[in-house]
Amino acid sequence: MTGKDTNTAMNDQRYDHEPDRPGARRARSRWWAVGLAGMTGLALTTTAVGIGGAPAIGAVDGILTAADDRRGKPDRASTDNKDHEGKATKGKRKGTPVPCDADALIAAITLANARGGAVLDLAKDCTYLLTATIDGAGLPAITTPITLNGGKHTTITRAAAAEPFRILTVDMGGDLALNKLKITGGQTAADEDGGGILVNTGGNLIIDHSAITRNIASDNGGEIANNGTAIVRNSTVSHNTAGLAGGGVVSVGVLDLKASHVSANAALAGVAGVFSGGTARIKRSTITANHAQVGNVGGLGVFGTGNVSDTRITDNTAPEGGGVVVGVGGQLTLRSVTITGNTARTGRSGGLGIDPNASAVVEDSIIKNNAAIDGGGIYSFAEAVLRRTVLTGNQAGNEGGGIYNLSSGEINLFSTKIMKNVAVTDGGGIFNEVGGTVELNTATGTTVVKNRPNNCVNVTGCPD
Repeated sequence: MTGKDTNTAMNDQRYDHEPDRPGARRARSRWWAVGLAGMTGLALTTTAVGIGGAPAIGAVDGILTAADDRRGKPDRASTDNKDHEGKATKGKRKGTPVPCDADALIAAITLANARGGAVLDLAKDCTYLLTATIDGAGLPAITTPITLNGGKHTTITRAAAAEPFRILTVDMGGDLALNKLKITGGQTAADEDGGGILVNTGGNLIIDHSAITRNIASDNGGEIANNGTAIVRNSTVSHNTAGLAGGGVVSVGVLDLKASHVSANAALAGVAGVFSGGTARIKRSTITANHAQVGNVGGLGVFGTGNVSDTRITDNTAPEGGGVVVGVGGQLTLRSVTITGNTARTGRSGGLGIDPNASAVVEDSIIKNNAAIDGGGIYSFAEAVLRRTVLTGNQAGNEGGGIYNLSSGEINLFSTKIMKNVAVTDGGGIFNEVGGTVELNTATGTTVVKNRPNNCVNVTGCPD
Protein backbone atom coordinates (compact mmCIF):
# COMPACT_ATOMS: atom_id res chain seq x y z
CA MET A 1 0.00 0.00 0.00
CA THR A 2 1.61 3.23 -1.08
CA GLY A 3 0.06 6.63 -1.01
CA LYS A 4 -0.75 6.48 -4.72
CA ASP A 5 -1.23 2.85 -5.70
CA THR A 6 -4.56 1.97 -4.14
CA ASN A 7 -7.23 0.37 -6.27
CA THR A 8 -10.75 0.59 -4.97
CA ALA A 9 -14.16 -0.73 -5.89
CA MET A 10 -17.30 1.06 -4.90
CA ASN A 11 -19.65 -0.82 -2.65
CA ASP A 12 -23.08 -1.76 -3.91
CA GLN A 13 -25.26 -3.29 -1.23
CA ARG A 14 -28.80 -4.46 -1.62
CA TYR A 15 -31.20 -6.26 0.61
CA ASP A 16 -32.75 -9.38 -0.90
CA HIS A 17 -34.93 -12.18 0.42
CA GLU A 18 -34.12 -15.80 -0.13
CA PRO A 19 -37.10 -18.11 -0.70
CA ASP A 20 -38.53 -20.23 2.07
CA ARG A 21 -36.69 -23.51 2.38
CA PRO A 22 -37.78 -26.78 3.96
CA GLY A 23 -37.52 -26.72 7.74
CA ALA A 24 -36.67 -23.02 7.85
CA ARG A 25 -38.30 -21.01 10.61
CA ARG A 26 -38.87 -18.14 8.20
CA ALA A 27 -37.53 -16.63 5.04
CA ARG A 28 -34.14 -15.18 5.99
CA SER A 29 -32.67 -12.06 4.55
CA ARG A 30 -29.26 -11.67 2.97
CA TRP A 31 -26.91 -8.78 2.77
CA TRP A 32 -25.00 -8.70 -0.49
CA ALA A 33 -21.90 -6.64 -0.95
CA VAL A 34 -20.60 -6.39 -4.48
CA GLY A 35 -16.97 -5.50 -5.03
CA LEU A 36 -13.46 -6.89 -4.93
CA ALA A 37 -10.57 -4.92 -3.74
CA GLY A 38 -7.14 -4.52 -3.29
CA MET A 39 -4.98 -2.22 -1.39
CA THR A 40 -1.54 -2.36 -2.96
CA GLY A 41 0.77 -4.04 -0.48
CA LEU A 42 -2.09 -5.93 1.13
CA ALA A 43 -2.03 -9.66 1.03
CA LEU A 44 -5.65 -9.25 1.92
CA THR A 45 -7.83 -9.59 -1.13
CA THR A 46 -11.16 -11.24 -0.45
CA THR A 47 -14.46 -11.90 -2.05
CA ALA A 48 -17.46 -10.19 -0.60
CA VAL A 49 -19.82 -13.14 -0.35
CA GLY A 50 -19.55 -15.50 2.60
CA ILE A 51 -20.68 -19.04 3.29
CA GLY A 52 -24.02 -20.18 1.95
CA GLY A 53 -24.60 -16.97 0.02
CA ALA A 54 -24.61 -14.83 3.15
CA PRO A 55 -21.76 -12.35 2.89
CA ALA A 56 -19.13 -12.08 5.57
CA ILE A 57 -19.80 -9.45 8.20
CA GLY A 58 -16.70 -7.49 7.21
CA ALA A 59 -17.23 -7.74 3.44
CA VAL A 60 -17.26 -4.19 2.21
CA ASP A 61 -15.77 -2.36 -0.72
CA GLY A 62 -13.30 -5.13 -1.25
CA ILE A 63 -11.02 -3.84 1.48
CA LEU A 64 -12.76 -5.89 4.14
CA THR A 65 -14.27 -9.33 4.25
CA ALA A 66 -13.94 -9.14 6.12
CA ALA A 67 -17.51 -2.45 31.54
CA ASP A 68 -18.48 -1.18 33.99
CA ASP A 69 -18.98 -4.41 35.89
CA ARG A 70 -16.20 -6.43 34.34
CA ARG A 71 -14.49 -8.98 36.54
CA GLY A 72 -10.80 -8.39 37.10
CA LYS A 73 -11.02 -4.69 36.26
CA PRO A 74 -8.42 -3.91 33.60
CA ASP A 75 -5.77 -1.28 34.03
CA ARG A 76 -7.11 2.09 32.99
CA ALA A 77 -5.85 3.24 29.63
CA SER A 78 -3.64 6.20 30.21
CA THR A 79 -2.18 9.12 28.35
CA ASP A 80 0.04 10.21 31.23
CA ASN A 81 3.80 9.76 31.24
CA LYS A 82 3.73 6.18 32.52
CA ASP A 83 4.54 3.60 29.90
CA HIS A 84 4.40 0.29 31.73
CA GLU A 85 6.04 -1.52 28.82
CA GLY A 86 9.27 0.43 28.95
CA LYS A 87 9.64 4.13 29.55
CA ALA A 88 10.42 5.63 26.17
CA THR A 89 10.67 9.12 27.58
CA LYS A 90 12.88 8.19 30.52
CA GLY A 91 16.47 9.23 29.91
CA LYS A 92 15.47 10.88 26.67
CA ARG A 93 18.46 11.95 24.61
CA LYS A 94 19.00 15.66 24.41
CA GLY A 95 18.87 16.64 20.79
CA THR A 96 19.50 19.51 18.43
CA PRO A 97 17.12 22.44 19.04
CA VAL A 98 14.87 23.38 16.14
CA PRO A 99 13.48 26.93 16.28
CA CYS A 100 9.76 27.56 15.84
CA ASP A 101 9.84 27.78 12.06
CA ALA A 102 8.59 25.22 9.53
CA ASP A 103 11.47 25.85 7.14
CA ALA A 104 13.92 25.24 9.98
CA LEU A 105 12.23 21.90 10.73
CA ILE A 106 12.34 20.89 7.06
CA ALA A 107 16.03 21.78 6.89
CA ALA A 108 16.81 19.87 10.09
CA ILE A 109 15.10 16.69 8.83
CA THR A 110 16.84 16.98 5.45
CA LEU A 111 20.21 17.27 7.18
CA ALA A 112 19.41 14.38 9.53
CA ASN A 113 18.57 12.13 6.59
CA ALA A 114 21.85 13.07 4.91
CA ARG A 115 23.89 12.42 8.04
CA GLY A 116 22.28 9.10 8.98
CA GLY A 117 19.91 10.26 11.68
CA ALA A 118 19.40 12.74 14.50
CA VAL A 119 17.47 13.67 17.62
CA LEU A 120 15.64 16.95 17.10
CA ASP A 121 14.16 18.98 19.95
CA LEU A 122 11.23 21.04 18.72
CA ALA A 123 10.19 24.26 20.40
CA LYS A 124 7.57 24.36 23.15
CA ASP A 125 4.42 26.44 22.69
CA CYS A 126 5.03 26.33 18.95
CA THR A 127 3.00 25.43 15.86
CA TYR A 128 5.08 24.37 12.87
CA LEU A 129 2.83 25.47 10.01
CA LEU A 130 3.46 23.54 6.79
CA THR A 131 2.44 25.26 3.57
CA ALA A 132 3.76 23.16 0.67
CA THR A 133 4.05 19.50 -0.29
CA ILE A 134 7.29 17.54 -0.58
CA ASP A 135 6.37 14.39 -2.54
CA GLY A 136 2.93 14.19 -0.89
CA ALA A 137 3.92 15.21 2.64
CA GLY A 138 4.57 18.46 4.42
CA LEU A 139 7.94 17.27 5.76
CA PRO A 140 10.74 15.36 3.99
CA ALA A 141 10.32 11.58 3.95
CA ILE A 142 12.08 9.88 6.87
CA THR A 143 14.82 7.53 5.61
CA THR A 144 17.08 7.24 8.68
CA PRO A 145 16.60 7.02 12.48
CA ILE A 146 15.08 10.37 13.50
CA THR A 147 13.47 11.39 16.77
CA LEU A 148 11.23 14.44 17.01
CA ASN A 149 10.84 15.55 20.62
CA GLY A 150 8.12 18.04 21.35
CA GLY A 151 6.93 19.55 24.56
CA LYS A 152 4.05 21.49 25.98
CA HIS A 153 1.83 22.69 23.10
CA THR A 154 4.15 21.59 20.29
CA THR A 155 2.12 21.06 17.10
CA ILE A 156 2.88 20.17 13.48
CA THR A 157 0.05 21.02 11.11
CA ARG A 158 -0.81 21.74 7.50
CA ALA A 159 -1.95 25.28 6.75
CA ALA A 160 -5.69 25.28 6.09
CA ALA A 161 -5.30 27.06 2.78
CA ALA A 162 -2.51 24.79 1.51
CA GLU A 163 -3.04 22.06 -1.05
CA PRO A 164 -3.77 18.62 0.42
CA PHE A 165 -0.80 16.66 1.80
CA ARG A 166 -0.13 14.36 4.75
CA ILE A 167 2.23 15.47 7.52
CA LEU A 168 4.85 12.68 7.45
CA THR A 169 6.00 9.71 5.36
CA VAL A 170 8.34 7.03 6.71
CA ASP A 171 10.12 5.23 3.89
CA MET A 172 12.16 2.01 3.87
CA GLY A 173 15.03 2.37 6.32
CA GLY A 174 13.29 5.17 8.13
CA ASP A 175 12.85 4.87 11.89
CA LEU A 176 10.76 7.73 13.25
CA ALA A 177 10.00 8.40 16.92
CA LEU A 178 7.51 11.11 17.90
CA ASN A 179 7.42 12.27 21.54
CA LYS A 180 5.00 14.78 23.05
CA LEU A 181 3.72 16.11 19.74
CA LYS A 182 0.39 16.96 18.21
CA ILE A 183 0.02 15.99 14.54
CA THR A 184 -3.03 17.54 12.92
CA GLY A 185 -4.52 18.94 9.74
CA GLY A 186 -3.04 16.42 7.31
CA GLN A 187 -5.17 15.70 4.24
CA THR A 188 -4.16 13.46 1.37
CA ALA A 189 -4.86 14.06 -2.26
CA ALA A 190 -7.15 11.72 -4.20
CA ASP A 191 -6.34 7.99 -4.05
CA GLU A 192 -3.79 8.39 -1.25
CA ASP A 193 -3.51 6.74 2.18
CA GLY A 194 -2.37 8.01 5.56
CA GLY A 195 -3.87 11.41 6.28
CA GLY A 196 -1.48 12.04 9.17
CA ILE A 197 1.35 9.55 8.64
CA LEU A 198 2.18 6.92 6.01
CA VAL A 199 4.61 4.14 6.94
CA ASN A 200 5.86 2.33 3.87
CA THR A 201 7.26 -1.22 3.79
CA GLY A 202 10.52 -1.38 5.74
CA GLY A 203 9.69 1.70 7.78
CA ASN A 204 9.24 1.95 11.56
CA LEU A 205 7.21 4.38 13.62
CA ILE A 206 6.91 4.96 17.38
CA ILE A 207 4.38 7.46 18.70
CA ASP A 208 4.63 8.21 22.41
CA HIS A 209 2.66 10.65 24.60
CA SER A 210 1.27 12.34 21.51
CA ALA A 211 -2.03 13.26 19.88
CA ILE A 212 -2.84 12.50 16.26
CA THR A 213 -6.07 14.28 15.50
CA ARG A 214 -8.24 15.74 12.75
CA ASN A 215 -6.39 14.31 9.78
CA ILE A 216 -8.16 13.16 6.59
CA ALA A 217 -7.23 10.41 4.13
CA SER A 218 -8.99 10.29 0.79
CA ASP A 219 -8.58 6.50 0.86
CA ASN A 220 -7.35 4.54 3.91
CA GLY A 221 -5.90 5.42 7.30
CA GLY A 222 -7.11 8.80 8.48
CA GLU A 223 -4.37 8.95 11.10
CA ILE A 224 -1.88 6.22 10.13
CA ALA A 225 -1.57 3.91 7.14
CA ASN A 226 1.03 1.32 8.12
CA ASN A 227 2.84 -1.15 5.88
CA GLY A 228 5.81 -1.57 8.19
CA THR A 229 5.86 -1.45 11.99
CA ALA A 230 3.87 1.06 14.04
CA ILE A 231 3.91 1.36 17.84
CA VAL A 232 1.46 3.75 19.45
CA ARG A 233 1.63 4.16 23.21
CA ASN A 234 0.27 6.57 25.78
CA SER A 235 -1.29 8.53 22.93
CA THR A 236 -4.62 9.63 21.49
CA VAL A 237 -5.92 8.97 17.97
CA SER A 238 -9.12 10.96 17.55
CA HIS A 239 -11.42 12.72 15.07
CA ASN A 240 -9.60 11.43 12.00
CA THR A 241 -11.46 10.50 8.81
CA ALA A 242 -10.91 8.01 5.98
CA GLY A 243 -12.74 7.95 2.67
CA LEU A 244 -12.48 4.16 2.70
CA ALA A 245 -11.19 2.09 5.67
CA GLY A 246 -9.33 2.84 8.89
CA GLY A 247 -10.66 6.17 10.06
CA GLY A 248 -8.13 5.96 12.87
CA VAL A 249 -5.51 3.38 11.84
CA VAL A 250 -5.17 0.96 8.93
CA SER A 251 -2.30 -1.51 9.24
CA VAL A 252 -1.17 -4.42 7.09
CA GLY A 253 2.14 -4.72 8.90
CA VAL A 254 2.83 -4.95 12.63
CA LEU A 255 0.73 -2.77 14.92
CA ASP A 256 1.29 -2.39 18.66
CA LEU A 257 -1.20 -0.20 20.52
CA LYS A 258 -0.55 0.32 24.24
CA ALA A 259 -2.28 2.49 26.84
CA SER A 260 -3.83 4.61 24.10
CA HIS A 261 -7.22 5.93 23.05
CA VAL A 262 -8.74 5.55 19.57
CA SER A 263 -11.93 7.60 19.58
CA ALA A 264 -14.42 9.50 17.41
CA ASN A 265 -12.83 8.50 14.11
CA ALA A 266 -14.96 8.02 11.00
CA ALA A 267 -14.77 5.94 7.82
CA LEU A 268 -17.01 6.06 4.80
CA ALA A 269 -16.76 2.50 3.53
CA GLY A 270 -14.92 0.36 6.04
CA VAL A 271 -13.58 -0.03 9.60
CA ALA A 272 -13.85 3.27 11.44
CA GLY A 273 -11.52 2.73 14.40
CA VAL A 274 -8.67 0.26 13.80
CA PHE A 275 -8.23 -2.03 10.78
CA SER A 276 -5.50 -4.67 11.01
CA GLY A 277 -4.71 -7.00 8.15
CA GLY A 278 -1.36 -8.06 9.58
CA THR A 279 -0.37 -8.63 13.20
CA ALA A 280 -1.88 -6.53 15.98
CA ARG A 281 -1.44 -6.36 19.73
CA ILE A 282 -3.68 -4.00 21.68
CA LYS A 283 -3.24 -3.63 25.41
CA ARG A 284 -4.73 -1.36 28.12
CA SER A 285 -6.43 0.84 25.56
CA THR A 286 -9.85 2.13 24.53
CA ILE A 287 -11.55 2.03 21.13
CA THR A 288 -14.66 4.13 21.50
CA ALA A 289 -17.27 6.20 19.65
CA ASN A 290 -15.93 5.45 16.17
CA HIS A 291 -18.44 5.57 13.31
CA ALA A 292 -18.58 3.70 9.98
CA GLN A 293 -21.00 5.50 7.71
CA VAL A 294 -21.98 3.14 4.88
CA GLY A 295 -19.42 0.38 5.38
CA ASN A 296 -18.93 -2.22 8.07
CA VAL A 297 -17.20 -2.39 11.47
CA GLY A 298 -17.33 0.55 13.82
CA GLY A 299 -14.57 -0.27 16.30
CA LEU A 300 -11.97 -2.94 15.48
CA GLY A 301 -11.55 -5.15 12.41
CA VAL A 302 -8.96 -7.95 12.60
CA PHE A 303 -8.24 -9.69 9.31
CA GLY A 304 -4.89 -11.18 10.29
CA THR A 305 -3.79 -12.17 13.79
CA GLY A 306 -4.77 -10.11 16.82
CA ASN A 307 -4.37 -10.19 20.58
CA VAL A 308 -6.37 -7.71 22.65
CA SER A 309 -6.18 -7.48 26.44
CA ASP A 310 -7.33 -5.17 29.25
CA THR A 311 -9.13 -2.99 26.72
CA ARG A 312 -12.56 -1.38 26.39
CA ILE A 313 -14.34 -1.34 23.00
CA THR A 314 -17.42 0.81 23.49
CA ASP A 315 -20.11 2.88 21.78
CA ASN A 316 -18.93 2.26 18.21
CA THR A 317 -21.46 2.16 15.36
CA ALA A 318 -21.71 0.76 11.84
CA PRO A 319 -24.41 -0.62 9.54
CA GLU A 320 -23.00 -4.09 10.40
CA GLY A 321 -20.35 -5.12 12.90
CA GLY A 322 -20.73 -2.41 15.49
CA GLY A 323 -17.90 -3.32 17.87
CA VAL A 324 -15.41 -5.98 16.71
CA VAL A 325 -15.24 -8.17 13.60
CA VAL A 326 -12.79 -11.02 12.99
CA GLY A 327 -12.55 -11.04 9.20
CA VAL A 328 -12.35 -14.02 6.88
CA GLY A 329 -9.33 -16.12 7.88
CA GLY A 330 -8.57 -13.93 10.88
CA GLN A 331 -7.63 -15.12 14.37
CA LEU A 332 -8.38 -13.03 17.45
CA THR A 333 -7.84 -13.54 21.17
CA LEU A 334 -9.64 -11.26 23.65
CA ARG A 335 -8.68 -11.32 27.35
CA SER A 336 -10.18 -9.07 30.02
CA VAL A 337 -11.91 -7.03 27.35
CA THR A 338 -15.17 -5.12 27.69
CA ILE A 339 -17.32 -4.83 24.55
CA THR A 340 -20.28 -2.66 25.42
CA GLY A 341 -22.76 -0.22 23.92
CA ASN A 342 -21.85 -0.95 20.29
CA THR A 343 -24.53 -0.87 17.58
CA ALA A 344 -25.02 -2.45 14.16
CA ARG A 345 -27.60 0.01 12.93
CA THR A 346 -29.17 -1.97 10.09
CA GLY A 347 -27.59 -5.43 10.15
CA ARG A 348 -25.81 -8.12 12.13
CA SER A 349 -23.31 -8.32 14.95
CA GLY A 350 -23.62 -5.60 17.54
CA GLY A 351 -20.73 -6.66 19.77
CA LEU A 352 -18.52 -9.34 18.20
CA GLY A 353 -18.74 -10.77 14.67
CA ILE A 354 -16.81 -13.82 13.44
CA ASP A 355 -16.58 -14.28 9.69
CA PRO A 356 -16.13 -17.54 7.70
CA ASN A 357 -12.88 -19.44 8.31
CA ALA A 358 -12.07 -17.14 11.22
CA SER A 359 -11.73 -17.93 14.91
CA ALA A 360 -12.07 -16.11 18.20
CA VAL A 361 -11.15 -16.92 21.80
CA VAL A 362 -12.77 -14.75 24.48
CA GLU A 363 -11.68 -15.03 28.10
CA ASP A 364 -12.59 -13.19 31.31
CA SER A 365 -14.53 -10.59 29.37
CA ILE A 366 -17.84 -8.72 29.30
CA ILE A 367 -20.08 -8.39 26.21
CA LYS A 368 -22.85 -6.11 27.32
CA ASN A 369 -25.62 -3.82 26.03
CA ASN A 370 -24.79 -4.18 22.34
CA ALA A 371 -27.52 -4.09 19.67
CA ALA A 372 -28.12 -5.41 16.15
CA ILE A 373 -30.87 -6.81 13.94
CA ASP A 374 -29.46 -10.33 14.48
CA GLY A 375 -26.79 -11.27 17.01
CA GLY A 376 -26.86 -8.41 19.48
CA GLY A 377 -23.89 -9.76 21.44
CA ILE A 378 -22.20 -12.20 19.04
CA TYR A 379 -22.87 -13.20 15.42
CA SER A 380 -20.74 -16.11 14.23
CA PHE A 381 -20.10 -17.96 10.97
CA ALA A 382 -17.18 -19.94 12.38
CA GLU A 383 -15.37 -21.04 15.55
CA ALA A 384 -15.55 -19.34 18.92
CA VAL A 385 -14.54 -20.35 22.43
CA LEU A 386 -15.75 -18.35 25.43
CA ARG A 387 -14.33 -18.88 28.91
CA ARG A 388 -15.40 -17.10 32.10
CA THR A 389 -17.26 -14.50 30.10
CA VAL A 390 -20.58 -12.72 30.63
CA LEU A 391 -23.06 -11.77 27.87
CA THR A 392 -25.81 -9.60 29.29
CA GLY A 393 -28.21 -6.87 28.24
CA ASN A 394 -27.62 -7.37 24.51
CA GLN A 395 -30.54 -6.86 22.13
CA ALA A 396 -31.56 -8.16 18.72
CA GLY A 397 -34.35 -6.63 16.68
CA ASN A 398 -34.94 -10.09 15.24
CA GLU A 399 -33.11 -13.20 16.54
CA GLY A 400 -30.20 -14.00 18.83
CA GLY A 401 -30.13 -11.35 21.53
CA GLY A 402 -27.02 -12.81 23.15
CA ILE A 403 -25.63 -15.06 20.39
CA TYR A 404 -26.61 -15.85 16.81
CA ASN A 405 -24.77 -18.94 15.54
CA LEU A 406 -25.05 -19.82 11.85
CA SER A 407 -25.24 -23.34 10.46
CA SER A 408 -21.49 -23.14 9.75
CA GLY A 409 -20.67 -21.98 13.27
CA GLU A 410 -19.25 -23.83 16.26
CA ILE A 411 -19.35 -22.20 19.68
CA ASN A 412 -18.03 -23.69 22.93
CA LEU A 413 -18.95 -22.04 26.24
CA PHE A 414 -17.06 -22.68 29.47
CA SER A 415 -17.98 -21.07 32.82
CA THR A 416 -19.90 -18.45 30.86
CA LYS A 417 -23.14 -16.63 31.72
CA ILE A 418 -25.75 -15.72 29.09
CA MET A 419 -28.33 -13.66 30.93
CA LYS A 420 -30.92 -10.92 30.50
CA ASN A 421 -30.49 -10.61 26.74
CA VAL A 422 -33.50 -9.81 24.55
CA ALA A 423 -34.58 -10.75 21.01
CA VAL A 424 -37.77 -9.43 19.48
CA THR A 425 -38.55 -12.64 17.54
CA ASP A 426 -36.72 -15.65 18.99
CA GLY A 427 -33.61 -16.86 20.79
CA GLY A 428 -33.23 -14.22 23.47
CA GLY A 429 -30.13 -15.93 24.84
CA ILE A 430 -28.88 -18.06 21.93
CA PHE A 431 -30.27 -18.63 18.44
CA ASN A 432 -28.57 -21.59 16.77
CA GLU A 433 -29.36 -22.32 13.13
CA VAL A 434 -30.01 -25.94 12.22
CA GLY A 435 -26.62 -27.51 11.53
CA GLY A 436 -24.72 -25.17 13.84
CA THR A 437 -23.03 -26.38 17.02
CA VAL A 438 -23.35 -24.78 20.45
CA GLU A 439 -21.82 -26.65 23.40
CA LEU A 440 -22.85 -25.19 26.75
CA ASN A 441 -20.54 -27.38 28.89
CA THR A 442 -22.82 -26.82 31.87
CA ALA A 443 -20.57 -28.90 34.15
CA THR A 444 -18.12 -25.99 34.04
CA GLY A 445 -20.77 -23.59 35.32
CA THR A 446 -22.19 -22.18 32.10
CA THR A 447 -25.70 -20.81 32.64
CA VAL A 448 -28.31 -19.41 30.22
CA VAL A 449 -31.03 -17.67 32.23
CA LYS A 450 -33.54 -14.79 32.28
CA ASN A 451 -33.37 -14.11 28.55
CA ARG A 452 -36.46 -13.01 26.61
CA PRO A 453 -38.62 -14.24 24.92
CA ASN A 454 -36.76 -17.52 25.60
CA ASN A 455 -33.31 -18.72 26.49
CA CYS A 456 -32.38 -20.79 23.44
CA VAL A 457 -33.40 -22.10 20.04
CA ASN A 458 -31.86 -25.41 18.82
CA VAL A 459 -29.38 -25.70 21.72
CA THR A 460 -29.15 -29.04 23.50
CA GLY A 461 -29.34 -28.84 27.27
CA CYS A 462 -30.54 -25.24 27.37
CA PRO A 463 -33.54 -24.49 29.61
CA ASP A 464 -36.63 -22.99 27.99
